[in-house]
This record gives sequence, C-alpha cells and structure tokens, in this order.
Amino acid sequence: MFKNIIKSIAILAGATALGMVFYRIGFSSANIIMVYILGVLITSIATSHRVYSLISSIASVFVFNYLFTAPRFSLSAYETGYPVTFVVMFITAYVSGTFSLRYKEQARQSEKLADTTRILFDTDKLLTAAKGRDAIIKAAAGQISRLLERNIVIYLNVDGKLSEPYMLNVSDSSCAGNAGVMDEKNVAEWVLANNHYAGASTDRFADSVYVYYAVRVNDRVYGVIGIEAKDKILDSSSQSILLSILGECALALENEKNQRDKEEAAILAESEQLRANLLRSISHDLRTPLTTIAGNASSLLSNGKSFDEQTRYQIYQDIYNDSVWLNNLVENLLYATRIEEGRMVLNTSTELLADVIDDAVRHVKQHSGEHSIFVESDDEYILVTADARLIVQVIINIVDNAVRYTPPGSHITIRSCSENNMAVVYIEDNGNGISDEDKEHVFDKFYSGTNRIADNRRSIGLGLYLCKAIIEAHGGTITVRDNNPAGAVFVFTLPLADNAF
Repeated sequence: MFKNIIKSIAILAGATALGMVFYRIGFSSANIIMVYILGVLITSIATSHRVYSLISSIASVFVFNYLFTAPRFSLSAYETGYPVTFVVMFITAYVSGTFSLRYKEQARQSEKLADTTRILFDTDKLLTAAKGRDAIIKAAAGQISRLLERNIVIYLNVDGKLSEPYMLNVSDSSCAGNAGVMDEKNVAEWVLANNHYAGASTDRFADSVYVYYAVRVNDRVYGVIGIEAKDKILDSSSQSILLSILGECALALENEKNQRDKEEAAILAESEQLRANLLRSISHDLRTPLTTIAGNASSLLSNGKSFDEQTRYQIYQDIYNDSVWLNNLVENLLYATRIEEGRMVLNTSTELLADVIDDAVRHVKQHSGEHSIFVESDDEYILVTADARLIVQVIINIVDNAVRYTPPGSHITIRSCSENNMAVVYIEDNGNGISDEDKEHVFDKFYSGTNRIADNRRSIGLGLYLCKAIIEAHGGTITVRDNNPAGAVFVFTLPLADNAF
C-alpha cells in the first residue's frame, strides 16, 4: 500500500512538473489536461488497485485548478466553463485509468492462465515420466507447490497407514522429513479414512495450518497431500486447478498400479508355466533312470547269481551311470534354486585352471561312453580367480551336453589359454552342431533344443542356463559358435588371478 501511494504521488508530481513546462512555453490548457490524463493512466498501470487511479484523477483536477487556471494558486476559477472542464477531465481520467487497469488485470490473468497451462502440461509430462507411486505423488506435489507457491506436506498410504511426512518447501524446493507437521497427522489420517478433504478453511479441523486432500481414484486412496492454507484461503480458481492436478496424479497412479498388476500377473503366469514345465520334465526325467535302476536292481536280486561277470558289471555300470545323472540333475536344481532366490554365493580363491579342468574331466569320463575327451592347454600355469566347485560344474554341464547330443565316437576337446587379461576355455565337439535358431536359446532356462521345452530327452534344460549364470557371476562371458568343419564350440572366460575384481 505504501509503495502504491509513493508511486501515485511521484507520477502526479511528474505530470505537474511537465505541465509547468508546457505552461511556461505557452501551451494551451488542453495540452496540460492531457498530461494529467496520461499521469492517471500511468498510475493505473503502476499501482495494484483502482482506488489509486480514482484518487489520482481527483488530485489531478484540484492541482490543475490550483496551478494552471486563473486566478492561479486558488481553487476558484474565473471562467464559467471550467467546472464543466474539471468534470470532463475527472471523468476522462478516471475512465481511462479504469480501462487501463482492466486491461492490466486481463493481461495478468492471461499470463496466469498461460503459466497455469504450462504447469499443467509439465505436470502431465512429469507424471508420465515418473516411475513408481512415490515418485508420482511427489511430482504432483512439486507442481502444486510451484503453482500455488505454498508449502506442501505429503503422506503416502502404506498398507492402510500413513507414511512419515515429507515437506516440500517453496523456499528451498527440497523434500525432507519434518516432524513439525506431526501435530496435524490426525487430520491427514481422517482424510485417509474418510476419503474427503479437511483442514484449514473447511468445517473439519478448521484451526489446522494445512488443508488436506486425498489423492484417490474412486474409493482407493493412494496418499494425502496437505497445502498450507492458514490465512491464505484458496480461491475457486486455485481449487479447480488443484483438483485437476490431483486428478491427473490419481490417473497416473491408477495406470501405474494397473501396469504393476499386469507385470506381476505376467511374472506369476510365467512362474506357474515354468513350474509346470519343471515338474513335467522332472517327472519324466526322474522316472526313466529310476525305472532303470529299479529294474536292474530287481534283476540282480532275482537272477544275480545266474548272470556272468560281464553282465553283472554292465548292470552295475548302468546303475552307476543313472545315479550319477540323477546326482547331476539334483545339483543343477539346487543351483537353479539358489540363483532364483539370489542365494548363490561365490567362494572365490586363486585356482590353477588346469586342475579345475582335470577335476571336471575325471567326473565326466566315468560316464562318457564311447566319446573321447581330450585336454589341451597353451599354458599349464594359468591362475584364475574363481569358485572351483562351480566352474567344475560348468565344465561338467557343457561336456554332458556334448555327450548327450553328439553321436557315439565323437571327440570332445577342452582347450585353455589367456587372452586380454582373461582366461579363456574352449569346449569343442565334432558332432552335428547347433542350429542358428537354437544358438539364440541354448542358455535359456528349460530350453533343450528344437525350440521347445525338454520332454523327450533326458534333459530339463537347466545345465547351460546355470553355466551362463555362474560365468557371469564371476565377471566372465559365455558364448556358443560353430566348429570347423563340424560341431559346436562353447567359449567362456574367467578373470585371471592378477586381474581379480
């Protein structure tokens, strides 16, 4: 108010000074009157209320009469037409000032509307980009604070209870816990329970500092937003914009929830499908070796004495091979379970790669049948940082895969070397190879070739999946490619001991 008064007086003084110049030059009274009308126009633009242009209009008439009409320095006028001139001057000045003030208000409203539209547009972009319920609500609260220039408090609905409050202050635009609003948490809890606004300027908890609104879609409340409103009541326009932002926020939250539900449903469906495939594969793959073991054991019990030594040895060998296969199956299932539950722990140490390979070869040679397994190395003293037990399992799985899918008499070669600060292991076979279509899926869970889940071969499609998980957990890579002239090559890398991570 004081600034407006100073501005009005200064403008009137300026108009008077200019009028004195015009008077001394000899300009007519009409020119001086126009100067005062211009001063009233400037006053209406420079001040915040029409009362100042009204006072300026009245003051301009009196000052003009006092300084520029005969007799000068008197409020009386000799000419009979001056009273009409004064009235016309006042009306013209006031009307001009009023129109100027109206245009100023319209310009201000247009600017405010443009700002509001921009904020609403930005709100839509922010809500679209926000990931998660918390981010969506905080983005909406930030826009409300920016629009209304007021402090905002946010409560999230966590399983039917309010979270700790977050404050968004217009002074520093930062979110932080603020225990000061805890005194009004009961108001926010009432809003959560009743799905209705309450607080300052309402008939419920009217003595509150904040007015609280539910962020909701129908009967589902996602959170509560409080807006500082004590002694600063929201007008109807602000309330309308506020409800619009809250509505956009609620729709974004609903979309986020629907998307999350879809993802959870898809994950559940995939888990159920994988579980069904696993049970189907296990039931088939367990039944075959168990039936063989039971049949061979029954034959030994019933007719063991009548069998010659070679026949008995072959039966023992079959029982042993089936039991080894079952043991590998159980090991793979245990590893898969640990990976799925995030419980696979690497017990890494410095290992001689040649010893790890030899240990794996000793296991697989016992049931490699007519396949020949060879080991080659460019350097017998390659040291790696690895969990030896898991790397042995990787080699066993890859070699078992080669034994299973290559013809009897095939050669399997394991080579090792060091390249680019990594140990590299090649496991090659000269079988029929792997099709390009299968190469894209060989490391997928439950995949066992020909683009389908295992069901007619003794493999549940976990071996290579586990190999990939184990090697990547070590910081290495694993790939498959064609061998020349025939067969397939699996290549995996491990960090050298002096390049450990």
